[in-house]
Amino acid sequence: MLHPRIEPLTLGMYDTWISSEALHHWTKSLLSEVGKKLPFILVINLQVPAKPNYSLVLYYAADRPIKKDSLLSKFVDGSDVFRDSRFKLIPSIVEGYWMVKRAVGTKACLLGKVVTCKYFRQDNFLEIDVDIGSSSVARSVIGLVLGYVTSLVVDLAILIEAKEETELPEYILGTVRLNRLKPESAVPLEV
Repeated sequence: MLHPRIEPLTLGMYDTWISSEALHHWTKSLLSEVGKKLPFILVINLQVPAKPNYSLVLYYAADRPIKKDSLLSKFVDGSDVFRDSRFKLIPSIVEGYWMVKRAVGTKACLLGKVVTCKYFRQDNFLEIDVDIGSSSVARSVIGLVLGYVTSLVVDLAILIEAKEETELPEYILGTVRLNRLKPESAVPLEV
């Protein structure tokens, strides 16, 4: 049984883009009629530093409105400082080269504490742009991952860290499995 405060999001789709510059505030050009009908959409734009730049954009949707007093509501409508202290990602290399598995690990990471995250809130959207290149360690790890990406199966779990007893238990907002991505299939985009 789900915890009463749990509001899991469903991965609707993901895109891979390639561009000369990093994509920022992607949802401003995405507001379709279909998107406006959903109660809430969380867009996570993982900006991968490379020449050219890649973006892996994940679109998670809620099938019902967010409860006002929930941790998700506090996160969505909170300050960037609050969001940075709570936005967590758990990676797992399911299949792949042992050195990549070791470099990536499986520990939860508060993304806002290690890389630059920019948040854009409008209407029923929250977009989080995650600049992986803003950390030399993250840039180094992603450089290794890119060298093997066509042979990797990667699971990512996204959650909001609970810090108060009333916010427990923590729960996963959404997940995605990336199966042997092909960088050449990324859609070119002019920024």
